Amino acid sequence: MMAAEAPVLLHTEGRAARLTLNRPEALNALTHPMVQHLDRALTAWAEDPAVQTVVIDGAGPRGLCAGGDIRAIHRNALAGDNGPTRAFWRDEYRLNARIGRYPKPYVALMDGITMGGGVGLSAHGSVRVVTERSRVAMPETGIGFAPDVGGLHLLARAPGRLGTHLALTGAPVGAADAIACGLADHYVPADRLGALRDDLATAPAAEVLPRHARPAPAGELAAHREWIDHCYAAGSVEEIVARLRTSPTPAARTTADTLLARSPTALKVTLAALGRARRLDCLERVLEQDYRVSCAALSTPDLVEGIRAQVIDKDRTPHWSPATLQEVTPSTISRFFTHRGPEELTLP
Repeated sequence: MMAAEAPVLLHTEGRAARLTLNRPEALNALTHPMVQHLDRALTAWAEDPAVQTVVIDGAGPRGLCAGGDIRAIHRNALAGDNGPTRAFWRDEYRLNARIGRYPKPYVALMDGITMGGGVGLSAHGSVRVVTERSRVAMPETGIGFAPDVGGLHLLARAPGRLGTHLALTGAPVGAADAIACGLADHYVPADRLGALRDDLATAPAAEVLPRHARPAPAGELAAHREWIDHCYAAGSVEEIVARLRTSPTPAARTTADTLLARSPTALKVTLAALGRARRLDCLERVLEQDYRVSCAALSTPDLVEGIRAQVIDKDRTPHWSPATLQEVTPSTISRFFTHRGPEELTLP
């Protein structure tokens, strides 16, 4: 395979090593071989004294990474073989943990669309850069799934109830809001990214970033904090929706409609997982929980149906089962958190 055709491009220049996700036609969606390729490169560079900084970006103009290759998940499920999907998640979550503990500066250029698995590749890094084109999100409830890749570790620590809002709705945020929610650190205009990469080849990230970082354009979430914090402080999804629907704020009532279009099971699992993530002490424990939740989702109809409706047929009319929040029982939710015995993911 020619280097230009490889799904991950590796390049070193000066003191920096660069990872470029190279599936622009698929918005750099992450496949299992890509995860393995990334992990091998990071393992080697961690021990290479010539590499002082690692930079990750995405090929093409649209974004870093739109998430995991959910078409492959759909194909595996229809074929009755979820083993490859579970293997993908095991390696992906291990990679997320490696990024979170990486011993060298790991600079993620979160330009454009950075969602789902793309957040796992970037937002656990030590240096997270957003631009005016960034759209950062964990949109999993829209496909009958719950936020994974350690995203809830970050959202559980966002100010007030902003993390709950983003986890349940899957709403994308721009640069300022990503920084405010703890998903990013620095705003750099997109037209300065090339110069930033060049400078990282010659000097430490802490020295380089002040040359390029700028104040981010104003975000949107601050103006909505009052109704977000009030409505999402409720103890159940049903009560959250009730508060949103009776709010005097039009944006809150619109958000209620958004939630009611999501998978009821995914919403309840996400709220429970987020509450548990707030009590877990590190990224690794949240990733272990993610693995239990993700594997459990394979035994329910909503994940396959959500992918079908949003990505395969694109009719945008998923038929969730159960169809209402009231039909999703506590025992159903508890099964998502059941220890998987010898199949359990255990991270150091």
